Amino acid sequence: MRPMRLDMAGFTVFRDETTVDFTDADFFALVGPTGSGKSTVLDAICFALYGTVPRWGGTRGLGNALAPSATEARVRLVFESAGDRYVATRVVRRDGRGNVKTANAGLQLMPPGFDVTKLDTGLSPEDLGEVVAGTPAEMDRAVLEAVGLPYEQFTSCVVLPQGQFADFLHARPATRQQILVNLLGLGVYEEVQRRATERAGQAEAKLEAVDRILGGLADVDDAALAGAQEQIGRAHELAEAVAAAVPERDSARAAARDAHAALAALDAELAVLDAVRAPGGVAEVARAVADARAGIGEATGAVALAEEREEKLRGELAGAGDESALRLLLKAHADRDRLAGQAGSVATAVTAAQAEHDAAVAALDAARAAAQRAEAELEAAFRAHEEAKATDQAVAVRAHLVDGAACPVCEQVVPRVPAVPAGSAVARATAAGKAARAAAQAAQRVVQERDAAARDVERVLLRARAEQDQLRGRLAELDDQLAGAAAPAALRHDLAEHARLRRALDDAAGAVRAGRDAARRARGALDAAEERLRGAWRDFDATRDGLARFGPPAADRDDVAAAWATLTGWAGGEAARRRADRPGLAEAVAGAEAAVSAVQDRIAEIFAAAGLAATDDPVRAATVAVERAEAAQRRLVERREQAAELREQRAGHERQARVARALAGHLRANNFERWLLAEALDLLVDGASGILRELSGGQYDLVHDKGEFFVVDHHDAGLRRGVRTLSGGETFQASLALALALSEQLAGLSTTAASLESIVLDEGFGTLDAATLDTVAATLESLAARGDRMVGVVTHVPALAERIPVRFEVRKDARTARVERTGL
Repeated sequence: MRPMRLDMAGFTVFRDETTVDFTDADFFALVGPTGSGKSTVLDAICFALYGTVPRWGGTRGLGNALAPSATEARVRLVFESAGDRYVATRVVRRDGRGNVKTANAGLQLMPPGFDVTKLDTGLSPEDLGEVVAGTPAEMDRAVLEAVGLPYEQFTSCVVLPQGQFADFLHARPATRQQILVNLLGLGVYEEVQRRATERAGQAEAKLEAVDRILGGLADVDDAALAGAQEQIGRAHELAEAVAAAVPERDSARAAARDAHAALAALDAELAVLDAVRAPGGVAEVARAVADARAGIGEATGAVALAEEREEKLRGELAGAGDESALRLLLKAHADRDRLAGQAGSVATAVTAAQAEHDAAVAALDAARAAAQRAEAELEAAFRAHEEAKATDQAVAVRAHLVDGAACPVCEQVVPRVPAVPAGSAVARATAAGKAARAAAQAAQRVVQERDAAARDVERVLLRARAEQDQLRGRLAELDDQLAGAAAPAALRHDLAEHARLRRALDDAAGAVRAGRDAARRARGALDAAEERLRGAWRDFDATRDGLARFGPPAADRDDVAAAWATLTGWAGGEAARRRADRPGLAEAVAGAEAAVSAVQDRIAEIFAAAGLAATDDPVRAATVAVERAEAAQRRLVERREQAAELREQRAGHERQARVARALAGHLRANNFERWLLAEALDLLVDGASGILRELSGGQYDLVHDKGEFFVVDHHDAGLRRGVRTLSGGETFQASLALALALSEQLAGLSTTAASLESIVLDEGFGTLDAATLDTVAATLESLAARGDRMVGVVTHVPALAERIPVRFEVRKDARTARVERTGL
């Protein structure tokens, strides 16, 4: 098996889609820091093929496949094996309850020459080739056929897990022996021994069963066969005697049946004639019909009189006028009287509102006149104030004048200066102005108040007038409606007459209904009486028709009672005549039955002589006796043949049990397995010694003695020493040689012809010193130079990685790990 390409998504640390292309990587290294995901690449290869990983501990660790918080993981591996190219795919998902299960698993055989790079173009699964397996169960068988190795051998020959590389080299002999048993599948011999023991037990059980059956066949000798043949002869004699007696019995039975039939026919006629009885109350039926017809006549007359009175009252009620119109006129009279009273009150309210409105308007006019006077006084006070200011200015100038001097304002000589007033005129004018302004503002407020009052009164007046106009209009409508109408008293009289006629009409209608109900009841009584009469005639006709074969007399169709009396008298006479014939028929029946009993007794004696019980069908019983005798003879012959066959089977089961016991005894001993293990270990050491000699440049050979491994050092005069004395590099070479030899030996012993085209070592090299590391590197280079397989190494040691031409560097960040190819 040689990996070509690996695609991962959501798989452990590889959350994002990651591809590793191994197409031309014959010698490669997976490098990167510890924990970056290098070993996970090998896990993905194992998981794609086998659905599990060594460090998961089996399929129970399936949840380890999912990246943290991921719900799905996908792995796809393209690989070559024995010249064919396959693609293996596995998908696991976590459901809503947290359970992780395999959602898809498949293996496909790709077409020859398929370009792996086309996988990046989004091909559908159908484009990848023939489907070899489509379920996890089918994958187990298909991968084993394609790779040639089961999971345990694959992880020991192709992908060598970390920490297990040198386990086989340093293991104790007992542990190494168990490893070989597991790897070489020697447990199959234990399974063969177990199955041989089971087969021996099954053969012995069959042998016991055959012996039990043969024990039950001890009575199939010649004497038993002769007795069966004699029994057949006696059965044939019985059949012949019965065949001769049965016709006589059948003739006697026929005569008995005829006698019984004649007697039964006579008894049946007597039963029919004795059953003729007139039903009770036939005479009253006709009288009930006449009474019912008279009742119908009376009821019909009463209905006619009631209907006539009802029609008369309907005419009187129609002539009395329309009751609804009368009620409307009477209501109109009441509405007019009520509205006339309301009109007087409304008129009074209009007059009062008008007077109040006139008073409010007059008061408003007076207030407005007072306001105008207050405004005029305010204007006069303003002018007086201005004049007072001028006077005070003049007085201020006058205080500096002297008689005969010139005025500084008009420059005229003032012969005499007037006296200066005692107080200021402006102060008096100002006080007068304030008083006038207050009076004007008060007058204006009075105007506003009286204007608002006048508006309120006007609205009341308008509403009163509107109500008065509405009443006048309604009264005019009522006057038009009542024009030419009768007075209220006359209308009430007409309505009372209407009520009286209505009551009388209801009484008449009730009488009509009662009469009609009585007429219906009378009709029902007549129908019932006539149905009873018809039933009486039907009973009579049915009874007479039942006597038709006896020739009954004609019936009077006008009187049912008389018809029944005639018929019953005739039936009694006919019954008496037939009753006289019955004793002779009964005597004939007794004689016929005696003849039948005599023949049956003779047949019973024939069966008793043959040792059999008689039955109702002696012919069939005799035939059954012949068939049983012949069947017993056939069974006896078959049992003789069965005994012969069982003796042959017994010999076969005895041989099978003897061989199986012998094989189980041979395989139960340890010599066979010990010999196989010794041969396998010799082949393993021979192969590993040749590889180690090549890897060590001819220095070492590998040998074993009593299960322990030793190396022969040809550079030290052929010194033999234990493998635990080897240095780190030498241990690596010996372990690698042993691993390669083990893988080749497993392939040789595998029934599936495994193709070992690659080996990947996941081994920790970080603990090796420089010299040992150099030896390891040289060993790997030598192994890769052989060119017979792909060689891969997982390491985080830079010195080793730099010597490998192709490197896949694995890096990991907080989200996912990535793989990048470096080197060639």
